[in-house]
Amino acid sequence: MTSLSLLLFLLLSLSLSAAAHDGPPPSQDLIHSSCLQASYPSLCIRTLSSYSGAVNTPQDLAQATLSVSLSLARDLSRYLSNSSANLRQASKRQRAAVDDCVEQIGDSVEELSNTLGLLRHLPYGDRRSFRLQMSNAQTWVSAALTNEDTCLDGFKEVDGEVKFDVKKRISKVAKATSNALYMINRLDVGTPAGRKKLAAP
Repeated sequence: MTSLSLLLFLLLSLSLSAAAHDGPPPSQDLIHSSCLQASYPSLCIRTLSSYSGAVNTPQDLAQATLSVSLSLARDLSRYLSNSSANLRQASKRQRAAVDDCVEQIGDSVEELSNTLGLLRHLPYGDRRSFRLQMSNAQTWVSAALTNEDTCLDGFKEVDGEVKFDVKKRISKVAKATSNALYMINRLDVGTPAGRKKLAAP
């Protein structure tokens, strides 16, 4: 076998060997396997795709999912505030529904923001403190979800061009928040499992 043929053979062998061991990175595996059990799997996988590579633990995943929910809630809050200012010709019921939503989503933004800050500093070494912090996180995200559901309910009897766009946006935020609550509930209570990195494949 000539030197050139030998070199080509080795390169081909290395290429095939690398292809055989190729696979999704551990973070992508964690996102996909976790999202499959979430309330809204497709939304979960789609919105977390940009975090692939940055998610190595269940705690990272909970924070990423919560960040998605918070970002959507902030966008919705700005949209609702702008809509409220431009509804001078709308019906009284529609204006009231939007104004109520402005307040409710504003509360959701605060609750989600507080929860994200809490998740970044979970006291894994102190079981009692950890459980207290997790209880607070679950309470705040549940309250945010309730606010979003209440906001959505407020548009059931409302007509007008803004109704369908608002409902679509609110529904997406509520679904993302539901996924975030699921990921928070998955964190192992009182153990360091939530911060352990994935083992190498």
